[in-house]
Amino acid sequence: QRFYAFSGPDEIVCIYSDPGGAKLGRIDLHTGKLHHIELFYSTLGSVQVSGKTAAMFAGSSTLAERVLVLDLDTFAQEVVKVANPAHIESGFFSLPKPIEFPTERGLTAHAIYYPPRNQDHQPPAGEKPPLVVHCHGGPTGSAGPTYPFEYQYWTSRGLALVDVNYGGSTGYGRAYRQRLNGNWGVVDVDDCINAARHLVDQGLADPGRVSITGGSAGGFTALLSLTRRDFYNAGASHYGIGDLELFVKETHKFESHYGETLVGPYPERADVYRERSAIHFADQMRCPVILFQGDEDMIVPPDQAETFVEACRRNHLPYAYVLFQGEQHGFRQDKNIRRAFEGELSFLAQVFGFEPADDIEPVRIENR
Repeated sequence: QRFYAFSGPDEIVCIYSDPGGAKLGRIDLHTGKLHHIELFYSTLGSVQVSGKTAAMFAGSSTLAERVLVLDLDTFAQEVVKVANPAHIESGFFSLPKPIEFPTERGLTAHAIYYPPRNQDHQPPAGEKPPLVVHCHGGPTGSAGPTYPFEYQYWTSRGLALVDVNYGGSTGYGRAYRQRLNGNWGVVDVDDCINAARHLVDQGLADPGRVSITGGSAGGFTALLSLTRRDFYNAGASHYGIGDLELFVKETHKFESHYGETLVGPYPERADVYRERSAIHFADQMRCPVILFQGDEDMIVPPDQAETFVEACRRNHLPYAYVLFQGEQHGFRQDKNIRRAFEGELSFLAQVFGFEPADDIEPVRIENR
């Protein structure tokens, strides 16, 4: 990601955030004044400038991400490439809605809510939809009102989804971002639960069918939520970090000191790292879980997922474990990406008691 670039010696072209999403601006280096550039996009990233031309990734809640080229003199725009040109009919398209909700310590947190949307089907009268709580990775990344096909996958099948920008997420100011400092594994867990509670209280989700899902750092939050709290009815971890001590020892150089800010100095505060590692509390899991894992993952080795599998076996807790051959930290093969989505849908259908309309191969849930 790159959020600014110099346009000659007197100007910076920058991406900044406001409640409506990402914006593009120009900063006069002599006066410090910011001049807004009007674009019809709510997500922007990786801006580059050459001469009087800027290029960036751009997207919105209704436009798939694309490479956008902008003339800084005339503001003429050219779309060079669209990441996914597939079209979703409006009757199946869920428009994201930014929401605010109360959380711990009298604070307010943020999320993006995607209601169910399928013009061909209506739920039974009085029935509330299942809710998928999604934890973004990073963990200091953010969710935006984007055009994510994977979220439309859930909403077009009758599930609601909330993408939580828990305290520590970027885009809401420095104080909001710093909420996670020393509190990774606390603030994120609290905010995800409180987002779900808010939607349940608003009558937008079934309190008996709430699942949490996430990958990598998002999987860390999901696993910690499932082991240290008793709130969710199901959960899914996609190569989730279960052992923070191993993570700080083995992660790549770019993130090698991440934990010092988000958790504390290591090994001086090894006790906190253990307290925030779900792998040490696997026996406290109380709801069905599905785990997706790559067998070549060096950041989160398969034995972490298998620790949770063994705990589920011992405690006779329903679980499913999907190990992908040749995959590392983050799935790359099309067939495995598809299988992860279909497998999670099959898992939730069996746990929550609904029949998927899709002709998909069911996952096998043990201990049912």
